[in-house]
Amino acid sequence: MNDILKKRRAGILLHITSLPGSGSQGDLGQEAYHFVKFLHDSGVSVWQVLPLGMTHADGSPYQCLSAHAGNPALINLDWLVTQGWLQRSDKCDECPGHHEKSCLIAKAYSGFLECAEQQNKESFTQFCQEKAFWLDDFALFLALRIEFNQQCWNQWPEHFKERDEKAIKEARRRLKTQIECIQFEQYVFFRQWLELKAYANQYGVSLFGDIPIFVSYDSADVWTHRDVFKLDESGEMSVVTGVPPDYFSETGQRWGNPHYNWTYLKKTGFNWWVKRMKTQIELFDIIRIDHFRGLEAAWEIPANEDTAINGIWVKAPGKALLNALKAEYGLIPLVAEDLGIITPEVEALRDEFDLPGMKILQFAFGDDPGNPYLPDNYEKNCVVYTGTHDNDTTLGWLQGISDDQKNYIYNYLGNPTLSLHCALIHAALASVANLAVIPMQDILELGSEYRMNTPGTTKGNWKWRFQWDQLSDKRAVRFAYLVGLFNRK
Repeated sequence: MNDILKKRRAGILLHITSLPGSGSQGDLGQEAYHFVKFLHDSGVSVWQVLPLGMTHADGSPYQCLSAHAGNPALINLDWLVTQGWLQRSDKCDECPGHHEKSCLIAKAYSGFLECAEQQNKESFTQFCQEKAFWLDDFALFLALRIEFNQQCWNQWPEHFKERDEKAIKEARRRLKTQIECIQFEQYVFFRQWLELKAYANQYGVSLFGDIPIFVSYDSADVWTHRDVFKLDESGEMSVVTGVPPDYFSETGQRWGNPHYNWTYLKKTGFNWWVKRMKTQIELFDIIRIDHFRGLEAAWEIPANEDTAINGIWVKAPGKALLNALKAEYGLIPLVAEDLGIITPEVEALRDEFDLPGMKILQFAFGDDPGNPYLPDNYEKNCVVYTGTHDNDTTLGWLQGISDDQKNYIYNYLGNPTLSLHCALIHAALASVANLAVIPMQDILELGSEYRMNTPGTTKGNWKWRFQWDQLSDKRAVRFAYLVGLFNRK
């Protein structure tokens, strides 16, 4: 295990989009720096976020247009004004929402070309060269996707769908300006993120990121690297990934992502995965592998099935992959999202690489004293949460359980005088787990209407934002006191 995960620490889970601010969603501006300062003042040394990729229309950070590219919607425009590349008076009345931001970033690129210092221009050139292994194809992919009215690549004209060499060369020439602007967007995103990361690290705060195990079919990665995925000769999916029926859904979750062609990946030394991890290591201090159990075996569903019920488990060479990553990068600070149907084989893979797993208090209180989510069954090498972005808020969850279950929790926790909601935060921080992460909604004592995501649904998710006036002095002081009380500073 990497040293960063050996210390006794506290963290808060809050995605960038949930930060306060004047725009339609949170971004990498001053509110992010304000939040880092709040974390530092509270003794909290880990800030966990969701994936940072460029989302599709549904806003899910787990279905992105690239496994590498950052989301331009997170770019802060004031930063561009400060650089002198954009005027504060610049507007784009014809482009609503995220399109307006893209338009203003394009204006900033024109300003960059006109007045940026030579040092910044050289920095941009160096960025494009260093990221060329993914950025060149991504920028072309996005430019073509815009040209074809946001259609998935499998709906493009055949010569672009099949990446005909002559057509690709012509497109790079024809779309040169758009491609360079997209590259500039990524340059700005990475600069803003890495400046925030440096600031957080300076204040003793580590950034904890999330890497979805699978990628979206409608992505630059699948368009560019079809051999990496299980596709037929025409590039269509015959199988998709998901999970079988579980706590979250009676029919399982049909994610619709393409499954990996592990035979090809193994033959190529897992090169695609190794490069993918390179980007995540640059962005984050700690990385969670979402759906870790898919590295041992994944639930594979026929593409023509409407639900995830009729799938099969298909083995994956997780040990070989993790060894390849270890050989390339040494000990990466990885956390295994080991929730759901976990077998002894999955546990063995996690433990062989000494990866901390996850413990969720909302899953703990049934009628089994051996439940692995009960705090007395923890080992130090784990990360405990009251709930995750996929759970209801703890207050909302408590309002939906029976009185008998509430009594069980009270008895287990020693009949505390605290409210049950506060007692569960207390229990997470008091546990032996090296890292305890509390969703911001739970610190603010918010109900179900403020949850981040409801698995198996596609509407109304990923929109929650908090406001500073929700964080009373009493709540802030109480949380900081508990962090110190349980030696998590």
